[in-house]
Amino acid sequence: MALVEMLMPKMGESIMEGTILKWLKKVGDDIEADESVLEVATDKVDTEVPAIQAGKLYEILAQEGEVVAIGKPIAIIETESGDATVNPSAHITQANLQDPVHTEPAPETESVTDAQPTPTSEPVSATKPASFTEGRFYSPLVMNIARQEGIPMRELDQVPGTGLEGRVTKHDIMAYLENRKTPADQPAPVQPAVQPEATVAPTPAPAPTPTQKPAAVSVSGNSEIIEMDRMRKMIAQRMVESKQISAHVTSFVEADVTNMVLWRNRYKDAYQKREGEKLTFTPIFIEAVAKAIKDFPMINISVAGDNIIKKRDINIGMAVALPSGNLIVPVIKNADQMNLNGLAKKVNDLANRARTNKLTPDDLSDGTYTISNVGTFGNVMGTPIIVQPQVAILALGTIKKKPAVIETPEGDLIGIRHFMFLSHSYDHRVVDGSLGGMFVQRVAHYLESFDSHTTI
Repeated sequence: MALVEMLMPKMGESIMEGTILKWLKKVGDDIEADESVLEVATDKVDTEVPAIQAGKLYEILAQEGEVVAIGKPIAIIETESGDATVNPSAHITQANLQDPVHTEPAPETESVTDAQPTPTSEPVSATKPASFTEGRFYSPLVMNIARQEGIPMRELDQVPGTGLEGRVTKHDIMAYLENRKTPADQPAPVQPAVQPEATVAPTPAPAPTPTQKPAAVSVSGNSEIIEMDRMRKMIAQRMVESKQISAHVTSFVEADVTNMVLWRNRYKDAYQKREGEKLTFTPIFIEAVAKAIKDFPMINISVAGDNIIKKRDINIGMAVALPSGNLIVPVIKNADQMNLNGLAKKVNDLANRARTNKLTPDDLSDGTYTISNVGTFGNVMGTPIIVQPQVAILALGTIKKKPAVIETPEGDLIGIRHFMFLSHSYDHRVVDGSLGGMFVQRVAHYLESFDSHTTI
């Protein structure tokens, strides 16, 4: 018999921690290798975490709702074999297990409870001085709680953190709030110049908000208050941040996509019969965007302070509407290196897994440009918001038949053609109107000149 630590896995670039959503196994349950043991939420995706090896779930170290840093233990698995070569770094004995599992949390709890009653007094700085340095990392969950409770950044910087490198976890801020609500603690974060009346009046008001507000409450019989789910809160935060960061400008182009429409109509039934999948317009759009990015590589950039980072990889994200009404943006990596059939299969795979909550963090990372097919909902055009840290996004409108002038060697004729609008939003800090306008015009050109003899 051997006891092995199961660690919080790395779930994508820049992801430093995850929130335990749900344990799929109970203590004492048998676990197969690679069998899903729990569900974890990050700031990018919810995903299931598989077991590192077969055995029995011996102990759960992180409870549901707890925020755990990457690489920290979340469970103990009892294995049949005592062979340490299976996972030499994680193999532990029962004697060694007692320290990290049972005795390590105790001083953390003491440091939090001891420091909380006087957040700005000497015990705080003596407990964890490194925790109060400016610019330390805060997870989206902690920031959301701070905003809801009206905690300013100056006060948040004083909250002792028990996470990795002194980071503030959910338990840290919730413990701080419990002590903050008591009358003895209210004057602590207030500046001396503020009148005593101001320290008492505003503090109790926001306190009941997160604890007493139910998910749905009928108001006056004609209205209903619906609490946003975690993903909707995240989307709201990212959209506001993007508008604050980037100077959004949108250019519009109308494209004649008749050749593309007729080609798809000719091949879609045969393709579905052969591949068992639908042939949509999305892979054609992605192919055109990838070609245009090669022509205008300065649209494939991001901004870091005063520096521009030019990306060599062309990784195109596509916005997918979920059954819940939320949106998620899986990424097609190296889209310029795929043919039309490869793009069609990748698009279908990502869209299907997005709608069934089967995406991995890697599916959502490293995007360099994004498209959003608003035409799916019958929209003619739109002004999409940029996905940070990218600098541009393209919205593709619905395709409509219109009368148009057709030029022929014999003269001009009036005919029925298929048209669509392309709406290109870009960051005017680094993308000027000429580049933004030429890029979307080039995408339209590739769509208009689509070869009707293309095979798939």
